[in-house]
This record gives sequence, structure tokens and C-alpha cells, in this order.
Amino acid sequence: MTIPVVAASSVGRNERQPVIDTLRRPLHDLRISLTDRCNFRCVYCMPRKIFGAGYHFLPQASLLTFEEIELLSRVFVSLGVEKIRLTGGEPLLRPELPQLVERLASIEGLKDLTLTTNGALLTAKIAQDLRAAGLRRITISLDALDDAVFQRMNDVGVPASRILEAIDCAAVAGLAPIKIDMVVRRGYNEQAITPMAEYFRGTGHILRFIEFMDVGNTNGWRREEVIPAAEILAVLRERWGIVPLEPAYYGEVAERWAYADGAGEFGIIASVTQPFCRTCTRARLSAEGKLYTCLFAHNGFDLCTPLRAGLGIEEMRELIRQRWSVRTDRYSELRVERPVHWKKVEMSHIGG
Repeated sequence: MTIPVVAASSVGRNERQPVIDTLRRPLHDLRISLTDRCNFRCVYCMPRKIFGAGYHFLPQASLLTFEEIELLSRVFVSLGVEKIRLTGGEPLLRPELPQLVERLASIEGLKDLTLTTNGALLTAKIAQDLRAAGLRRITISLDALDDAVFQRMNDVGVPASRILEAIDCAAVAGLAPIKIDMVVRRGYNEQAITPMAEYFRGTGHILRFIEFMDVGNTNGWRREEVIPAAEILAVLRERWGIVPLEPAYYGEVAERWAYADGAGEFGIIASVTQPFCRTCTRARLSAEGKLYTCLFAHNGFDLCTPLRAGLGIEEMRELIRQRWSVRTDRYSELRVERPVHWKKVEMSHIGG
């Protein structure tokens, strides 16, 4: 069942009803996966030995339509969401993406609309079309400048130069500030920390170093391959000198730092060694319409089935409210306290 546009537009800002969970965390951010498919096979996300030619991705008919995504987004905004991030898989694999961006950008009360991509498909035209449709910012993943290192990470032979071109296209289109996400994994790309920082210093782009996380069950995560935030900071402090910055908003996942010489800022996302569960305000909507209240969740709550069965807006709002209000997730904190063993949803399924 396709949801009519008029139904989506009927969920207005004047109906905003913010909701909080059991740990007093508000629902503030929504990450929407547009597809579980990706053109990369990054070793920390979709290793080729698992996501190979025989892997069964979601059928097209099971993916939420743009109309359904818009309607659910309006419901989430009415419950307090102010920021939506489009993710994947790789979101640029979804055809006619600017049309969805235009729909979401029209939602009254939504303050920030952004997208995370690996950049391989981002051309000047696509960047301009997304900006014209209402996309405000973009995050692009890049794990090294050296082609051999980067290609070992993405495992599809895409050179770093292609991603650097995409970053330039995004900058020209006005999708700023651009954030550059670098997952750091010991034995793979730790030697790229300083060159990456050197390259992006002074550009106005914000490089973010991300600790290698145990998302999903297939990326071969081992604690000894995690390079702690403290170690990354020590490298940058010795090279340039750094000073801490205050968070830009409540629930910001990246710890902000500035170079002492004024050459801009960078971020550290330290989910493993410095968990930030207590301020997590993010919900995740998978491509087939399941609601996940944690990146490390083992199951999702189906919103697509009742939506396609014709459930009313108020009833849908109440389903989401109830799900968030009983939320107790704090996986990263539990991991610090003791080993946690359960089957987790793959990062490629809910967009990191």
C-alpha cells in the first residue's frame, strides 16, 4: 500500500509531542537507511566473504517508498526529532534521491537534513541537485589518502582520488560544513592518521576519527584492533598541539577538538573506550521500515506492516512513542562493564 502524500502532509508541527526514554533521553535524531546495498565492501562493515555474490539483499518491494519515508519522518518530527540523516548501505544507490530530499526538506520543524555517503557516486551534478532539493550538509567516508591502504579498506579498488573529487563537488555545491569520517583500525590504516589530519587542516572540512566498533557480527571485530581515542589524540597533540571544544549540541557523538594553531577542528568518535550512551538521542529506521533504538540492537520494531495496513497517524505516533519511552539501550556502557554477547544488526542495514 502506498501512502498518499496528503496523509503525510497532515502531520504538522503544531502537533509536536516530544518523548523521552527510561534514562530521560529525548528523541532528537533520526537516521534513515534507504537501502541495505552498497558499492563498497569495507572490511569493518560489509566484508566481501559475507556480502559476496550470493548474499540476499532486501527485495525492492520491501523497501519503504518515498511517500512512506516522508510520512514516518513527519511522525518522528512531531515526536521531537529535529535532525534527519539519510544513510544506507550507500544512499546514492537509491534512484531519484533528490525527490526524497525535497519531500523531507519541506517538513516544518525539521532543523537539519544531512546525508552520509562513501562518495564514489557523488558527482558535481548530483551534489548540486541534492543541495537544490534542500540537503544542507553531507558526511563522506574516507579511511586513507594512500590508494593501497584505502583500497584494502574498501575492497573494491576505488582510489582515494575519487573520494577527494567528491568532497570537492560537495564543497562547490555548498553542502557545508563537510564532515569526513575515518574509521581507524589497527593493522590496517593507523599510519594514515597524521596524513589525513595534515590534508584536511585548514580546509574548513571536519575530519572525524572513529574507533573500530563491534557493529553487527561479521566484521571480525577484536578489541586489540581498536585504536583508542586517547592514542589518536596523543599523535595529533604531539604533532600540532590541540585544545578541547565544547559540544555543539546535547547528544553530539563526536568529541570536538581544535588545532592550537587555528587550522580548524576535528572530532573523535570513541564509542568503545568512551561510551556516550547516556546522551544518545538517535533512532534508526531501516530500509524496510524497522525501528532500531540502538546501533547495537539485535532486533527492530516493524513499522512498515502497520503502515501499509492503513494504521492511522495517531496510532502510528503512539506506536513510536511507546517504543521509545521504554528504551533502555546502553550497549557500549555494558561492553565496558563486562563482555556482551548477542546477535546484532549489521551496520550496513541501519546506516551506522
